[in-house]
Amino acid sequence: MEFKPKAIFLDMDGTILNHENQVSIHTKDVIDQLRNQGIYVFIATGRAFDEIEGIVPAGFEVDGVVTSNGMAGYVGNEVIFKHSLPLNLVEEVIKRARESKVYYELFPYGYDRISLKQDQSYVENEITEPKPESVGINEWLSRKEAIKEKIMWVDEIVGHEFSKFYFFAKSKEHINRWKEELEQLKKEIDFTTSISSNHNVEVMVANVNKATGIQEMLKHFNLSETETMAIGDSDNDLPMLRLVHYSVAMKNAPDRIKEITDDVTEFTCDEDGVSYYLKARFLTEKN
Repeated sequence: MEFKPKAIFLDMDGTILNHENQVSIHTKDVIDQLRNQGIYVFIATGRAFDEIEGIVPAGFEVDGVVTSNGMAGYVGNEVIFKHSLPLNLVEEVIKRARESKVYYELFPYGYDRISLKQDQSYVENEITEPKPESVGINEWLSRKEAIKEKIMWVDEIVGHEFSKFYFFAKSKEHINRWKEELEQLKKEIDFTTSISSNHNVEVMVANVNKATGIQEMLKHFNLSETETMAIGDSDNDLPMLRLVHYSVAMKNAPDRIKEITDDVTEFTCDEDGVSYYLKARFLTEKN
């Protein structure tokens, strides 16, 4: 490939994260080498900022992070841009989620993710074994971990700014009904939804996605979209993959993602696909 980007944006889940929700030391090493060569490397993830530290190797560094599907951007711990869901939308969505008994996590800026205590029983019930075959092991493990130690169960909503909602259901029918409910609510309050698996949906501010977040990050670094590459694997990556100059799908991505990209990795996320791809194309043999 002749194109050598000045900036590379990497998705996390299903891309640099394997299905055990870990980033390999090999991926870290390749990122370090790329940055040493003067190539900017960024993360563009649906995860909130506070989720990242626990799933990357010690010493893992990138030039910036676009989080919550474009809702916020960070360079180190500095906030470069931030959007927040309005409180009236948060309150209405929780009320409707309760009526539909849909698992939810709300991510306030500056706090752990929260769910209300009055919803705890049905939220926890969504993660009872056995795991449905159609639910990815990485998503299942993340929900298990959230229930066990990540969710802060509260009596009332805390915080004043919110990066996103995450919703999950074991049943595809259940989550699809909830997606339809959200589409109806959009007629009353404008917002954006994003999907990264057949069992989830996320809610962000209207007209915000990974592409808008990347544009804001590029502006901060005085970089152009024509100088960028991105690697991803799922539907919430589509805006990002369509924005950049050169787009790459993971081998483990669905065909609908591969069809719109310029290239596909030779290996999956469980085989260090990103590490092998970037090393083969941009790093010299001595590296």
